Amino acid sequence: MLYNLYEAQHTALAPLRYMAELSRGWFGHPFSPFAHFPMSRRLAASSDLFLRLTGRYEKPAWNIPDVDIEVALDKPFCKLIHFKQATPRRHRVLVVAPLSGHHATLVRGTVRALLADHDVWATDWVDARMVALTEGPFHFDDYVDYVREWIRVLSPDLHVVSVCQPTVPVLAAVSLLASRKEICPRSMTMMGGPIDARRSPTAVNNLATVKPFSWFEQNLIHRVPPKYPGYMRRVYPGFLQHLGFVAMNPDRHLNAHWDYYNHLLVGDGDSAEAHRRFYNEYNAVLDMPAEYYLDTVKTVFKDFALPKGRMFVREELVRPQAIRETALLTVEGEFDDISGNGQTEAAHALCLNIPRGRREHFLAPGVGHYGIFSGRRWREMIYPRVRDFIERNSGSEP
Repeated sequence: MLYNLYEAQHTALAPLRYMAELSRGWFGHPFSPFAHFPMSRRLAASSDLFLRLTGRYEKPAWNIPDVDIEVALDKPFCKLIHFKQATPRRHRVLVVAPLSGHHATLVRGTVRALLADHDVWATDWVDARMVALTEGPFHFDDYVDYVREWIRVLSPDLHVVSVCQPTVPVLAAVSLLASRKEICPRSMTMMGGPIDARRSPTAVNNLATVKPFSWFEQNLIHRVPPKYPGYMRRVYPGFLQHLGFVAMNPDRHLNAHWDYYNHLLVGDGDSAEAHRRFYNEYNAVLDMPAEYYLDTVKTVFKDFALPKGRMFVREELVRPQAIRETALLTVEGEFDDISGNGQTEAAHALCLNIPRGRREHFLAPGVGHYGIFSGRRWREMIYPRVRDFIERNSGSEP
C-alpha cells in the first residue's frame, strides 16, 4: 500500500514539477527577458531546488573512459561485468559491490583506481522491481551462490575486493569453497563490512538490535506496484532506504541543499555542479529483494551467526578457519558510522589458519564510510595498500 501511495504522490506532483521547469527556464535562462527582473534569480533557484528534491534519479552511468563494459554473466538479480581495456593488465580483480540501496556505480571510484593496475570485473546489481516474479525469490544463500559461481568463473589468479555489506557473503563463499577443497581467490580485501556487528555498534546496528524481527517485515517490506516488471514482488523499496540514509544525518543534508540554493543565487556554477554530481548518485536507489534483506537482518545483525560459528548456507556450516591459501586484508575508516571500528577486523579472528604473514589490517585515519572506497583518501592512502597487497600475494598456483 505504501509503495502505491508513493507512486501516487509522484504523479500528483507532476503539474507542480512542470510549472517549476517552466519557471526555471523563464527566470534562469540568460536569453530570457524575465531573467533580468529583481527576483528572477531567487525564483529560478527555488524552482531548481524543488525539481531536485522531488525528482526521480535513474541509475548513473559508470562514466569510466577508455574501457568497454561487457556483460560476462547475466543472472536475474545481478550482472557480472568486465571493464575491458585495450592493454591487458596482469592481475584479475573482482569487485563485489554492495546490495544495500545504492546502485553498483557507487563504487565507480574503487573501479577507476583499480583499473590502473588490474583487470577489473564487478557485480552490477539489478533493481528488484525490474525482476519478474517468475524468476523466484533471492535469499542470502542465493547471494553466496552467486559469489561462488563468479569465483569459479574468474579463477585462477583472482583477487576479490568486497565493499561494505558483501564482506559477509564473500567470506561465507570463500569459506565454503575452501571447505570443499575448491580453488579459492589468492586474496580477499574486505572494506568497511559487518563481519561482527557486535563490535562498536552504530545506529544501523542498534536499530536491528532494538526492533523485533517482525517490525522489519511489517514496516519495511512492500510489494512492487503494477507499472514495473517485478509487479507483486516483495521488496525493501529504494525510497524507504533513501529516507533511512537521510535520517542518519539530516542536518548535513539540509545544509547541503541550503548551500546549493545559495550557490545558485550567487552564480557559483562549479559548486552547484559538484552538489548535483554527488546527489545524482546518492539519490539513485534500487529496491532490494525482501528475502535477502530479511535474511541479512536476522543472520548478520541479530543472530551474529558468522562470528558465533553458527552460519549455515544451504545446510552447510560456514567455517572461515578452513581458509588457508587466501590472503586477507581488512580496511576500516576511523570515522565510519555505518560499520564501526573492529567489525571488519573481526575477520582475522575467524580466519585463524591464514598465516600471519598473509593477513593485514589497516585503520584509515580521518576517513568515514564512503571515504574507504572513494575520493581522495581512497586514491592516495588506501588504494596503494590494496595494490601492494594484491601484488605480494600473486604468486604461483598453490
